[in-house]
Amino acid sequence: MTDNLTREALLRRALAGGAALSIPGFLPSLARAARDQSEAKTLVFSNWPLYIDINNKTKSHPSLDLFTKRTGIKVKYIEDINDNAQFFGKIQQPLSHGTSIGRDIIVMTDNSPYPALLIKKGWVEKLDKKALPNIKNLVPGMQHPAWDPKREYSLPWQSGMTGIAYNDKLTKPITSIDQLLTDKKLNGKVTMLAGFGDTVGIVALSNGDNPSKIDDATFNRVIAKIKKAKSAGQIRQFTGNDYAGMLAKGDIVAAIAFSGDVVQLHADNKHLRFALPTAGGMIWTDNMLIPKGGNAHLASQYMNFYYEPKIAAMVEDCCNYIFPVAGAGTVLLMSDPAVAKNTLIFPTSSMLKRAHQIDPNALFNPDYKTKWQHLLGA
Repeated sequence: MTDNLTREALLRRALAGGAALSIPGFLPSLARAARDQSEAKTLVFSNWPLYIDINNKTKSHPSLDLFTKRTGIKVKYIEDINDNAQFFGKIQQPLSHGTSIGRDIIVMTDNSPYPALLIKKGWVEKLDKKALPNIKNLVPGMQHPAWDPKREYSLPWQSGMTGIAYNDKLTKPITSIDQLLTDKKLNGKVTMLAGFGDTVGIVALSNGDNPSKIDDATFNRVIAKIKKAKSAGQIRQFTGNDYAGMLAKGDIVAAIAFSGDVVQLHADNKHLRFALPTAGGMIWTDNMLIPKGGNAHLASQYMNFYYEPKIAAMVEDCCNYIFPVAGAGTVLLMSDPAVAKNTLIFPTSSMLKRAHQIDPNALFNPDYKTKWQHLLGA
């Protein structure tokens, strides 16, 4: 997800409707959740809407029901995260005062500064790894993020890739950012993401730079390249998730885009393709964290349950994002081979080697943020 209300989130989260997207009386609800925890063995989990398996007839979540049946632990599952910055703004004050927010697990995205910031400020609990033997199933590429190198405080929930989406009815294959930004046949028919971590990272890669180690020279090269394309009229606009509708309708031909969007949009437009650029693309991960005051043991038990390949497959078969649990794809080969063979859901090892993470320090750099916002608004 992202720290804007734009992103791939809105495509699927808009379907949840207004009631799911806004939980009235946030702080009172936290107090009620805290009371519920004291009265029963209950885990309280805040997540993004439409981000877990669901029975469309009963509107229940089969994996949650199975967890309760197996452990006796009830789950209060709340879909109240719609934007990283907004949610952080709600929890910042109580956490800064040492007050529990009444949650045992929250989910935040690592191409925003907030997972790293929560750890830096000491506002999250350590995982109880004695209750987490299934952490061994975490795929190798996600084991050592720069902001939590030993995975002491976080575990991935699901991930997505940032690359190039294009309509193969309207253009030849697009395999590089340079092609996207210089091909005159695409002039005015291209959009780029407004998200710093996505666009700065993927353009840095096209320049031969490492997006996980951004310095002033790297950042300035990115800005110069985008400015040139913008001045030439190549870029129609900078967007959040709203590029998806334009791409599906053919209003634009190509975009820097999210893998999950293309999986969903392809059902309606078979001409849409997703490519990781030859120089590489970006990968972002929504991470489970235990806010200070949360029950680390219960939360770790829950995470351990979802790191069983069979349980991970239940969620993945519904959500179609990149699940971080080794073995889930093997399970789905038997039950839903179309999902298991989709490389946007289960990327190949070569794809993952070309998917990079943004430098977390760059996300905190005030000079970079100011220059980026100026570029978007200029």
